[in-house]
Amino acid sequence: MADSQPFLSLDGDPVAAEALLQDVFGIVVDEVIRKGTSASEKCHYSIKKGAAFLGLGTDSVRVVEADERGKMIPEDLERQISLAKAEGAVPFLVSATSGTTVLGAFDPLEAIADVCQHHGLWLHVDAAWGGSVLLSQTHRHLLAGIQRADSVAWNPHKLLSTGLQCSALLLRDTSNLLKRCHGSQASYLFQQDKFYDVALDTGDKVVQCGRRVDCLKLWLMWKAQGGQGLQRRVDQAFALARYLVEELKKREGFELVMEPEFVNVCFWFVPPSLRGKKESPDYSERLSKVAPILKERMVRKGSMMIGYQPHGTRSNFFRMVVANPALTRADMDFLLNELERLGQDL
Repeated sequence: MADSQPFLSLDGDPVAAEALLQDVFGIVVDEVIRKGTSASEKCHYSIKKGAAFLGLGTDSVRVVEADERGKMIPEDLERQISLAKAEGAVPFLVSATSGTTVLGAFDPLEAIADVCQHHGLWLHVDAAWGGSVLLSQTHRHLLAGIQRADSVAWNPHKLLSTGLQCSALLLRDTSNLLKRCHGSQASYLFQQDKFYDVALDTGDKVVQCGRRVDCLKLWLMWKAQGGQGLQRRVDQAFALARYLVEELKKREGFELVMEPEFVNVCFWFVPPSLRGKKESPDYSERLSKVAPILKERMVRKGSMMIGYQPHGTRSNFFRMVVANPALTRADMDFLLNELERLGQDL
């Protein structure tokens, strides 16, 4: 780590903002996967990848503890920042999450933003999965405080089912920061004397230059569905997830990992041979083998496909993500019926 030196206050100064991005010393990020396993292995892989690509090294990524629901703990964020400074590092970025991959957790953005404001840190929100919830008047409270972020990543191709791929990076900065940081002013591509507004040439802002027109897919869908149509799409996903949870509770052999706050429904299917044996010393080990077996059976049969994973000290469990707008209650019933059928001999 380089020797510690203070950053200039941003105060809306685009030069200071650019310096903040370029003068990189360390990263403080959210732990997406909860405690109980090695933090260095369980923060979201894209964050560590980014640190590696930037030349910072993965050791510059510091992991903040999460609570039992997978939400960042602001008090530990404060502690990690203090530790980093005491070691001579200069934290510059906090990456919070709105909609984690497994549990669908939403970090407490207001409290995290308070910490970032106090220390003068850039607040990035990974809302790739959960950002579309903002379109719902009913559920948008889950992202309270996101308006205070300096940058937000959002993937409409996830919850909204926009055609792959459709990703957006939203910035509070209005000084063309991306172009000033990334632009190489290649005159053979980005001539400045064109007959139209050269601000429309966005290729110099991004890493890959040539790319598909992601925004067109979202624009077309928004025009076709309208704001209310997209809101219904989000609300329907929440309603179906809640239906699945309530139906799951009625059936023997199904156990929720936790009550979901998003559309990630995480649960175990406990086969007949393991029911009532939770106190057995090998229960967890045997239960962990159930999901992989059922996954193979459903794929070979071609009936459905559901993801599973371990999580901290928890054995393998299924993660049903209710996002497809074509899904119905009948599909949820089929899911539970099919798991019962596939696992009846286990």
